[in-house]
Amino acid sequence: MIKKDRKQEEPGGWLDTYGGIVTLLLCFFILLYSVSYIDQSKWKILVGNVNPDAAVGEGQETPSAGAQGEPASDTASEAGTIADFDQLSIVLKQVIEERNLQDSIEITPGDDFTFIAFRDRVFFDGDGSVLRQEGKELLDQFAGVLSRANGTIKEVKVLGHTSQFNPERPNNIRSDRMLSAQRSAELVIYLQSRNAVSPEKLVSMSFGQFRPIAPLDTEDGGERNRRVEILITQSNKVERSLEEYYRQVYHQNQQETDNK
Repeated sequence: MIKKDRKQEEPGGWLDTYGGIVTLLLCFFILLYSVSYIDQSKWKILVGNVNPDAAVGEGQETPSAGAQGEPASDTASEAGTIADFDQLSIVLKQVIEERNLQDSIEITPGDDFTFIAFRDRVFFDGDGSVLRQEGKELLDQFAGVLSRANGTIKEVKVLGHTSQFNPERPNNIRSDRMLSAQRSAELVIYLQSRNAVSPEKLVSMSFGQFRPIAPLDTEDGGERNRRVEILITQSNKVERSLEEYYRQVYHQNQQETDNK
């Protein structure tokens, strides 16, 4: 009987090892290719599961993948977390200046609040309550900034106002109240849809024609009175009455105007 050579019965030896290494390398390159593109919807789900407060809103950009070779955007609404409340007004002001809206938006920083007043045409046309596209784009940026400062924010109050059309006769009660309420609600709904801050921090308020800040008998006065305001208060601070904030904001703005 002829004995079989023991070496002929053993597996391929180095060939098996080489084949295993090639297979592993192929799997590694497939993995690199699969993560070179970040799907936006999957990214939102991932961020939301890890940290709900930092969830990426629909209006925010997802981070660019390194394999794509695209540098991350350096806009005001896409930087890191804002841990200092005092920085919030600075970043929001930067957004306003980038969009060249200084004539339509007034921002007033305080010791424990940030107050923003918008002329009505920033967000709405005429006597309507449908958000303009330009207004949505601005709110997208604001939402990105607010989400970064969520931990420092106590409340975000959106205040809707109208202007008395005829100085001698008040507006129709229903249309006056409904318009200011709908406008403030539209902003709150949009900010919540963009995950600007925790939903319980968003408050919608309306005052109709009854809190004017300018004379009724001039065109400019009417435009200033038809406005939307956002009052952002700092967490862990004692909240004051709206009248106190108004006195500080509009008294300060009047002084600045007189000094010019």
